[in-house]
Amino acid sequence: MKLAVLGGGNGSLAAAGDLALAGHEVRLWRRDRAAVLAHNAAGGLITVKDFRGQHMARPALVTSDMAEAVRGADLVLCPAPATAQADIARALAPHLADGQVVFLPPGTFGSVLFAKTARDAGNRAEVAFAETGTLPWLTRKHGPFEAAITIRAKRLPTGVFPLTRQTHALAVIGRAFPGVIEPCGDALSGALMNAGPIIHPPLITMNAAPLEHFERWDIHKEGTQPAARRVTDALDRERIAIRQALGYGAPHFPLANHYAREGEEWMYGRGSHDKLTDSGDWRERIVLTEHRYMLEDVRIGLSFLASVGALAGVETPLVRAFLAIGSAVCGEDFMRTGRTLARLGLGHLDAAGLKSLLATGFR
Repeated sequence: MKLAVLGGGNGSLAAAGDLALAGHEVRLWRRDRAAVLAHNAAGGLITVKDFRGQHMARPALVTSDMAEAVRGADLVLCPAPATAQADIARALAPHLADGQVVFLPPGTFGSVLFAKTARDAGNRAEVAFAETGTLPWLTRKHGPFEAAITIRAKRLPTGVFPLTRQTHALAVIGRAFPGVIEPCGDALSGALMNAGPIIHPPLITMNAAPLEHFERWDIHKEGTQPAARRVTDALDRERIAIRQALGYGAPHFPLANHYAREGEEWMYGRGSHDKLTDSGDWRERIVLTEHRYMLEDVRIGLSFLASVGALAGVETPLVRAFLAIGSAVCGEDFMRTGRTLARLGLGHLDAAGLKSLLATGFR
């Protein structure tokens, strides 16, 4: 299958390397032209490290030319953080063609953002947009062209926009991720599976003092203490309440299953938390006002949850509390600068109107 991978971060590098190793024709696009030149000068290879050892992957192309990257691609994969989605969507919009599928793992309702951006650019191609609840890999870059993969996802609940293109979209995505994709309905259902805005805001705010004190700190290990876990579970109950109020059924993929060693498998399977902390790759320096856990998961992820909660008539006190704390830390009103339904141009819709849009798309 022909794949375009967009972005140059942890997830994008792992995607390009892992999917090339799986035998797909992969074109990697980065907006950083200097990084592209350096990558090609170094041979264009990607080193992938996992529990089986070290592997050398060769993408078919590494480029900063979006048209070149996505031309003829069956699947356009964008594992970039939500903070980069608007810029990437604008660069991608003119180049999408009939039958293509755009997949955001995860999305934070980015699937609708990408679709709206394409429409606003005048592109009327029949494209499906999809998103899921987490990256298909627990991964970190060990160098500019080296990705270490700790775990590959076992289950990826995936929503599609518009829902009328679900069958085609899931079939295409399933060829890249065989046996992993699980349909969960429309794009909003997929967005409400996003684990980042649940796991990261309590950890980055409740551990703010040690994060500013220590040079390196693993919030997933030392920072994940019983009090933080109880708050995370309560925050997750607000997410699930929103899903239920909007009529989405189980499974809701409660985050508590991520930590469990038995019972229902979460997205990364059982025991994934222990594997993550044992790797040591998440012991890092986190600058509170700059890190993606704050700017992506608190500012964008929680502002979106608060907005959808208001639409659904669900109280979200913890969502709003972490938004207020993050706003104070960063000196910025996250409900004003984040990703709300109003900022997406959908604030005029009630729940029924939004459901109709999600089913049939923009007209």
